[in-house]
Amino acid sequence: MIQPVIAIHGGAGAMSRAAMSPEKEQEYLGALKSIVQAGQAVLAAGGSALDAVTEAVRLLEDCPLFNAGHGSVFTSAATHELDAAIMDGATLRSGAIANVHRVRNPIFAARKVMENSKHVFFVGEGAEDFARQEGLELVDPSYFSTEARREQLLRVQRETPEAAVLDHDGQAMVARGQPAPADPLDADKKFGTVGAVAVDAQGNLAAATSTGGITNKQIGRVGDAPLIGAGTYASNKTCAVSATGTGEMFIRMVAAYDVAAQMEYAGASLAQAADSVVMDKLPTIEGTGGLVAGDEQGNGALPFNTEGMYRGYGRVGEEPVVAIYR
Repeated sequence: MIQPVIAIHGGAGAMSRAAMSPEKEQEYLGALKSIVQAGQAVLAAGGSALDAVTEAVRLLEDCPLFNAGHGSVFTSAATHELDAAIMDGATLRSGAIANVHRVRNPIFAARKVMENSKHVFFVGEGAEDFARQEGLELVDPSYFSTEARREQLLRVQRETPEAAVLDHDGQAMVARGQPAPADPLDADKKFGTVGAVAVDAQGNLAAATSTGGITNKQIGRVGDAPLIGAGTYASNKTCAVSATGTGEMFIRMVAAYDVAAQMEYAGASLAQAADSVVMDKLPTIEGTGGLVAGDEQGNGALPFNTEGMYRGYGRVGEEPVVAIYR
């Protein structure tokens, strides 16, 4: 029997320890730990990897500390556009939605697409209509807003109106009274996506990813999170992957699938393949961020090429391990 395990992430970036108070750091670590524990509980009760990653990402969406669901960043039009994807490693079934603004938990909509539709990917109003037909909870768009995110948008628009800033960059600007950093690798950078991967007692894998996008982004922009093979991928033959980082670069590298491909075609281990993508290949096109990955044997990999990544993992019966910095 496989010892079930779940791994999660809440975004990555070149995050300076000096930019975060000890109290805020403990708040993040506490949230990560409780979400890992929730995933462990699903697996311990005999739940599937799919159920575990769905529950973990739902909780990440509901937590305003992270850029998904409640607490999502604002677009250039002061609206929200949310994306999510999920994939079943046992069957390669997958579902994704993008640019929704009323679905309370986008990961639920992605799973409904996977389970109850002949299609894989719905966007915009079509995705919202599908979620409504499936009986999912719809909310007023104001549900996703927080005052911290609104201040972040206003600050970015005042200081660098042409810039699209990734998640907590703007939060750090507000806190410090500074303009948006021009260098995308500035110490305040954090790329805001959440995700989870898991292996259950049957050795089945699953991956799920969700995001609120990037602050001040152009309406209609979609990153890697909902794209199968770019930000999300799972196959029992190889691994499950959920990524976070500069979405356009992860798309261009087909990053999540590349981890699986190196394992299947080159015989790389999970750790070797994940490190190759994150540490070697993505930097060649200035791709920054990280990923969490797992294989059917219960091995895990959580590489990132930035200062930090909100992350955690836990095997059933063991204490969760959570961290932010290297």
